[in-house]
Amino acid sequence: MENFKYLGVILNEDNNNQTDFQKRIKKANKTYFMLQKYFKNKNISNKLKLRLKNTTINKTLTYASETWTLTRRDRKQLNIFERKVYRRILGPVYDNEKENWRILTNKEIYAIVKKPTTIETIRLKRLCWFGHIQGMGENRIPKRVLYMNLGATILRGRPRKRWQDEVREDGRIVGGEGWQEKVHNREEWKKLLQTGRNHRILHMPME
Repeated sequence: MENFKYLGVILNEDNNNQTDFQKRIKKANKTYFMLQKYFKNKNISNKLKLRLKNTTINKTLTYASETWTLTRRDRKQLNIFERKVYRRILGPVYDNEKENWRILTNKEIYAIVKKPTTIETIRLKRLCWFGHIQGMGENRIPKRVLYMNLGATILRGRPRKRWQDEVREDGRIVGGEGWQEKVHNREEWKKLLQTGRNHRILHMPME
C-alpha cells in the first residue's frame, strides 16, 4: 500500500508529506467556503471573524504539521491561501489619493492582524515537538526514529530536505545561533518558544 491513514494523517512508504499537505489545503479551503457567509456578514465584527478563522480554518490546516517539511512551493501555497482568507475577512480599503477601493497589500494585512502567520505557527509546532522528543528517554520510539540511521541509498541530484534540517532553521530564526543549548533546560526552552509566539512577524511572507 503506497498511502495509508493513521490518526487522521496520510503516511506513505517514501516518508513524503506532500499527499497529506495537499489534503490539508483542500480541507482548509472547504472549511473556508463553508464559512463564507459569516465572513461576508457586515453585522459580525472582524475580531470575531478572525477568531473564527483561528479556531476552525487554522486548526484544520495545521493539524499534525509539526511533522512536515516544507518546500518553497509549499510555503508560497500556504501564504497565498492565508492571505485569501484575510482579504475576505478584512475586505477592501478606500484609497483617498486614487479615490477608489483597493485590496490590502501583504504588509497591510499583517500589520492589521498582528498574529503569527501559518508558517510561523508550523515553525513553532515543530520546535515544540522537537523539544518534547529531547525530553524523552533514549529507548522511546520517537527519539530512536529521529536519530535512526537507515542506511538508505543516496540518489543523484539535490537531496530532499529532512525534518531535522527544517528544525535547525526554525531554531536559528526563533532563538539565534545558540538555540540548541537551550533545549535541555526546560525554562530556557519555554522562554525561546514564548519569544517566538510573541514575535509579530518572524518571517514576513512576501511571495
